[in-house]
Amino acid sequence: MRKIGVLTSGGDSPGMNAAVRAVVRKGIYHEMDVYGIYYGYQGLMEGNIEKMELGSVGDIIHRGGTVLYSSRSEEFKTDEGQNKAIEQMKKLGIEGLVVIGGDGSFRGAKKLTEKGFPCIGVPGTIDNDIPGTDFTIGFDTALNTIIQSVDKIRDTATSHERTYVIEVMGRDAGDLALWAGLSGGAESILIPEKKEDFDDIVDRIKRGHDRGKRHSIIIVAEGVATGSEVAQKIEEKSNLETRVTVLGHTQRGGSPTASDRVLASRLGAKAVDLLLEGTGGRMVGIQNNKLVDHDILEALEQKSEPEMSIYQLSQELSI
Repeated sequence: MRKIGVLTSGGDSPGMNAAVRAVVRKGIYHEMDVYGIYYGYQGLMEGNIEKMELGSVGDIIHRGGTVLYSSRSEEFKTDEGQNKAIEQMKKLGIEGLVVIGGDGSFRGAKKLTEKGFPCIGVPGTIDNDIPGTDFTIGFDTALNTIIQSVDKIRDTATSHERTYVIEVMGRDAGDLALWAGLSGGAESILIPEKKEDFDDIVDRIKRGHDRGKRHSIIIVAEGVATGSEVAQKIEEKSNLETRVTVLGHTQRGGSPTASDRVLASRLGAKAVDLLLEGTGGRMVGIQNNKLVDHDILEALEQKSEPEMSIYQLSQELSI
């Protein structure tokens, strides 16, 4: 395999640029031609493709977002769209593709592989919800962004003796809320994977209030409820003044942490190694700090589950 492509798809995550850099430079190191595909699968179908050089990825390892940009494409989900994408790559002689993204991006990579075009998936999503890997690119950075906000909110919560509900991302996965809750010392954590008893939440707040605690922090994943809905329930049951902070898309941005830069570099390089072997339809990941690869479809058929021992520990430490 002498020519490969790389694209980013779906929601952006800090560290995607580091992964793109690794793919490009690893490929060039092995005397391959590497093509950057702009705007994800939509750009692939439209032929928005450019040959990358070493300088094309200079000074991007520290930047958030993705220099290749991203988009979502309904057309690509069709056979016609997928065939159009393959034709665009054939025009340039591209023989393999690295796809950096999440669940939907991986399913697209699997479709192309089934049509005879080998693809490798690199997990890039702040939600950390891809089976087959302990961590996804961007999760650590997003987590640290949340913690910085929690620490600042705690200062004002203490000054005014209030309860604060902080809404974080996580429509279907609670990893961000879970890890942020433990590392931020939250009294309660609400995640999609665990049904929470609001009476228990209020009891925890009241116990802290009765022993002189000046504030309470509640972390809620957006997939459970909005922060405003949770705050309203708490006020109704406790009569304690409650404020809400929605962190929103600030969680996606920012310079990636060292951990995400290293992870992205390792996974991007591993993807190129697999393509050099002529392998497709795989995803790369990290488990127990070892690089691994799995069949994409088999991995996606598994359910990503948060580490519930972290939830239990948080409950024990927030008494």
